[in-house]
Amino acid sequence: MDTEESTGPKRRQAVVLPAEVTSFVGRRHEVAEARRLLCDARLVTLTGVGGVGKTRLALRVAAEVGRSFRDGVWLVELSRLSGPELLVQAVTEAMKIQVHSSRPPMEILTDHLRDKQALLILDNCEHLLPDCAVMAETLTRSTSVVRIIATSRQPLGVAGEQTMAVPTLSVSAPGILRPSVKSLAQRDAIRLFVERARAVLPDFALTEENRDTVEGICRRLDGIPLAIELAAVRLRALSAEQLLARLDDRFRLLTSGPRTALPRQQTLRALIDWSHDLCTEQEQLLWARVSVFADGLDLEAAEEVCAGEGIDREEVADLVIGLVDKSILVRDDRPSDHSVVRYRLLETVRQYGRERLVARGQEAALRRRHRDYYRKLAAEAYAQRFGPSQVAWFNRLRLEHANLRGALECCFTEPKDVAAGLEMTADLLYHWITSYYLAEGRGWLDKGLLAYTEPGEIRARALWAGSWLAVIQADVTSATVMLQEARMLGERLGQRTIVAYAALYSGMVAMYRGDVESAIPLYEEAVALHRAAGDPMGLALGLIRLSLAHSFRGDSPLAVATGEECLALCAAHGENWHRAYMMMALGIEIWRQGDARRAVELEKESLRFNRSIDDLLGVGINLEVLAWIAAAQNRYQRAAKLLGILDAVWRTIKAPLSGYGHLIGYHDECESRTRSALGEQAFDTAVRQGAAIPYPEALSFALEERASTAGTPSEENGEPSPLTRRETEIARLVAQGLSNKDIAAALVISQRTAEGHIEHILNKLGFHSRAQVAVWIGEQTQAGNGEHLPGR
Repeated sequence: MDTEESTGPKRRQAVVLPAEVTSFVGRRHEVAEARRLLCDARLVTLTGVGGVGKTRLALRVAAEVGRSFRDGVWLVELSRLSGPELLVQAVTEAMKIQVHSSRPPMEILTDHLRDKQALLILDNCEHLLPDCAVMAETLTRSTSVVRIIATSRQPLGVAGEQTMAVPTLSVSAPGILRPSVKSLAQRDAIRLFVERARAVLPDFALTEENRDTVEGICRRLDGIPLAIELAAVRLRALSAEQLLARLDDRFRLLTSGPRTALPRQQTLRALIDWSHDLCTEQEQLLWARVSVFADGLDLEAAEEVCAGEGIDREEVADLVIGLVDKSILVRDDRPSDHSVVRYRLLETVRQYGRERLVARGQEAALRRRHRDYYRKLAAEAYAQRFGPSQVAWFNRLRLEHANLRGALECCFTEPKDVAAGLEMTADLLYHWITSYYLAEGRGWLDKGLLAYTEPGEIRARALWAGSWLAVIQADVTSATVMLQEARMLGERLGQRTIVAYAALYSGMVAMYRGDVESAIPLYEEAVALHRAAGDPMGLALGLIRLSLAHSFRGDSPLAVATGEECLALCAAHGENWHRAYMMMALGIEIWRQGDARRAVELEKESLRFNRSIDDLLGVGINLEVLAWIAAAQNRYQRAAKLLGILDAVWRTIKAPLSGYGHLIGYHDECESRTRSALGEQAFDTAVRQGAAIPYPEALSFALEERASTAGTPSEENGEPSPLTRRETEIARLVAQGLSNKDIAAALVISQRTAEGHIEHILNKLGFHSRAQVAVWIGEQTQAGNGEHLPGR
């Protein structure tokens, strides 16, 4: 006999797994997905960055399916093996196979497992990858029912292997509405931190006072479970606020793992060192270089910034693929241009790479390359700001915001680069206006104007750009000062375009003050100069504002004629953003003429576009006009809810009716009329209901796209579902671990349709992964037994 083992019909099933000594937090979707994959494939590899919880997930899955394997579930820990020589022996030892033969160990192992119904967990395969791949392939081919779960930083690369990337734990979903403490506490990363914190501070709890600090800690640690656990232990000696403040030096701070853990799991640095050692020399070099990117990059950016001095441009793609395979670079699943894949480094991995870049003496050079690349990107976006590619550029700049910020910081660090920084900030004018970063853009412009005083075109353009942001923020005093200097410079330089923009924004200042008689000549001057200069964007802006001014003065024919000219100009250039604002302005005039139905159509069409590019300023003005119209139609409940939604929008960009101060009277009349019609208590209730509607659902309510649940929140959590019945049905199937193909088959729809629904679900909920959808479904079901979800 080659082996000795227990025999007999009553032999007990062996499930040799370590006991869970701490709670297993979250991972419902991942457990379900891994179980599904294990049903379909005999080799399932869980991949992911170090510390993400691959081993813990594998053990939980094994514990749940253990009864299905009559011959046992066996954990084979490979991390302590320094080489492949003892790989097979490690498996036989873990399975308690007593070998008394000189036959090859692999032959003995396959003979033993040939007819066994067993599950093997091969944990931490990355440093023995080729040998683990050979062993796994041999076992699956030589046995009939043995199944394997492998954990590794990268796939084994074996035929028939199913891989599953284990994501970091969810922290919170982006959105303009602040989640409640109760909702935030259900996020997996937050739950893990709180539970581990209670192990050292039994009275620790998530509160309104510490929520931002705890969320900040978990976010700075990327939701990596091991990093969160190491951080929570530090609460023995530090407050949560002190802990967050010290996370810039995280590798020194997080060094207190359990003494029973592997050495590389006792400190965060050792964990990342392990990953670094698994990379080739060129992969290590690229890792260091891509660390200059702040929040993701695409292949083009990697090639432009990182190639050279040890890495040829044509080698970058293969090196990127290698880093993705090793879970250093993570494919970014946030909605973007699907023709271009983006990648990101977890912040912990990025900081490690930055340390390596500094050690190589290359940080300054790479930061300059990074800066120059994003300067060119901003300039190209500005050149394409009026035309059919405009929206694509808006979206791209949003994705690149952190990198743009890094490039600006680099510019303003060196006095000789301040002019370039100021020019870049002005190039990003439309990015500041159409995104969440208006105040930041104003800050950069103010900083640049203070540092760069050369009286030339760069300063003049920055002055009128800054004046527009100041007007939007209702800071007309600062705007006036900037515009006076901009006009003076434009006239001195003989630059008609500068004078035109100075006149345009001076007209906005006049309108803000209610001085329509001064505003109209300024707008007319701007329109004439822009027309003569052949600047269609400036012309469109001038026509929009001129139409609003004529409407405000009561000159309806001129307001409509000006608006129609602007729409024709936009159509000729394939331009949609200015077109949306022009429709908004025409909607106001048409409403003033008494045609509420057509006015609503114009506002809704404008709102649909502004929603598609997430332009909060445009959305806010559309909502304003829809509220005014609702009140004029005696639809007071709707008007009050829209006013509540508006409150959330204006608080986000910190300026009610930004840049359109002359319209405040319409808002005040709407609020006064609605309050009087409903009464104080009913009005306040309706406004609160509107403010509580999740943002995507709020816009659906404003557009009257379907029978909204707005205003009928569940008794359990006070929030309506943002999903339609069909979307809720699909979200439940996602939570059950079904693939797109399975969902399509279950609902008798095409796979493409299923994929479209899932993308809408992710967008509505502000999520970027199916796992987050599963968590959300679980939370809703737990809150109200699922009864408040449409489609139940």
